[in-house]
Amino acid sequence: MSATITWTINELERQLSDGYVYRVHYGVLAKDETYRASAVGTVDLERPESDLIAFSDLSAELVLSWVQEKLGTEKVEEIQTALQQHVDEQRTPSVGKGMPWQ
Repeated sequence: MSATITWTINELERQLSDGYVYRVHYGVLAKDETYRASAVGTVDLERPESDLIAFSDLSAELVLSWVQEKLGTEKVEEIQTALQQHVDEQRTPSVGKGMPWQ
């Protein structure tokens, strides 16, 4: 069963003088009806050569597109696959811990 994967923006760091967002803190959550796995990360953004988008005009969707573009398709897939595997491992464990005498 595939987990639902959701990307979110947790925080933006910006220059107050012009609103330039230079760092994005993001989160990724994979969950099914019972299990969940998550990851967080940070990407640094280059200052755009063209006009800046006003900070008040930014949307989560736009900033997420910047994050995923900066990470690249391969890294995005790697994160999502790892979280799916973690959910799968919780659902059907392949390893265990403990001692037989307890």
